[in-house]
Amino acid sequence: MMATLASETQRPGMSTFERHLTLWVALCIVAGIGLGSLLPGLFATIAAAEVARVNLVVAVLIWLMIVPMLLKIDFGSLGSVRQHWKGVGVTLFINWAVKPFSMAALGTLFIGWLFAPLLPAGEGPSYIAGLILLAAAPCTAMVFVWSNLCDGEPTYTLSQVALNDVLMVFLFAPLVALLLGVAAVTVPWDTLLLSVALYIVVPVIVAQVIRRGVLSGGGQPALDRLLAKLGPVSLVALLATLVLLFGFQGEQILARPLVIALLAVPILIQVYLNAGLAYWLSRRFGVAWCVAAPAALIGASNFFELAVAAAISLFGLNSGAALATVVGVLVEVPVMLSVVSIVKRTRGWYERGATA
Repeated sequence: MMATLASETQRPGMSTFERHLTLWVALCIVAGIGLGSLLPGLFATIAAAEVARVNLVVAVLIWLMIVPMLLKIDFGSLGSVRQHWKGVGVTLFINWAVKPFSMAALGTLFIGWLFAPLLPAGEGPSYIAGLILLAAAPCTAMVFVWSNLCDGEPTYTLSQVALNDVLMVFLFAPLVALLLGVAAVTVPWDTLLLSVALYIVVPVIVAQVIRRGVLSGGGQPALDRLLAKLGPVSLVALLATLVLLFGFQGEQILARPLVIALLAVPILIQVYLNAGLAYWLSRRFGVAWCVAAPAALIGASNFFELAVAAAISLFGLNSGAALATVVGVLVEVPVMLSVVSIVKRTRGWYERGATA
């Protein structure tokens, strides 16, 4: 039976700012590329503020994005995620049994064959390797943003992300090794573990400390007022993150526009393919829409921070693999916003056809 959760009721409508988020994202991408070209020294200084290839400035912005969303989660209700085991199963299937292999197939088809004459000679295998690295790691922090925008069930989202983080530690290296056809892959474990700590563990702890303090002082009304105030902070932090990311990579994007466009094709197809498959399977198995929506988004999005770090570690900063992962950053936000829009617009269709 489709679940109706208390947290799903009384949701406020989207603000004017949220309704035009795609426009703000596009403007931030342009601004980031422009500022990166005009002020390369400033962005180089910010980019250098990193530990294990995890940029600390970006990490702080990601905290500002996801802490308000984590404040909504009551850890006492985490056990209720068991009722959404079908949604968890669908997402695990897409993330680990479909997405890496579908990207390898799409990369080979488009980059290794159809687009090969248009790409620099000998660069094809490196580009394909970058696409595989991008698909082999499911998204973590940004998923909270997408789930919040589509009114996803926050307890399920947190549980699914935590499970993917654990599986990544064991499955990322073997999957990449298998698909790249190499005997051993040097996974940047420091980057992987630090990313999990910075993007998941620390924000969860901070959010729960704040949540308990606010609830003990003023109850649910006080928490609701705090969440209303922090809502715009999440979106502003998202836009600021985009400006920084595209400021860091603006030179590469401007230097190879055709390559960027060609690499974007398999990434776009892969995102919509996996999101659509996860959404359809969820509907077939009778998963509640509030779980199916974030399941589709988690199934489609990528942990691009880890992918970029792994590509640089394996192939070098100026390699085709590193460039392919950067294209993943370029495509990720606008495309995921479109997926959010699709699942919200099709909610009626989904709920009419979902069966227990």
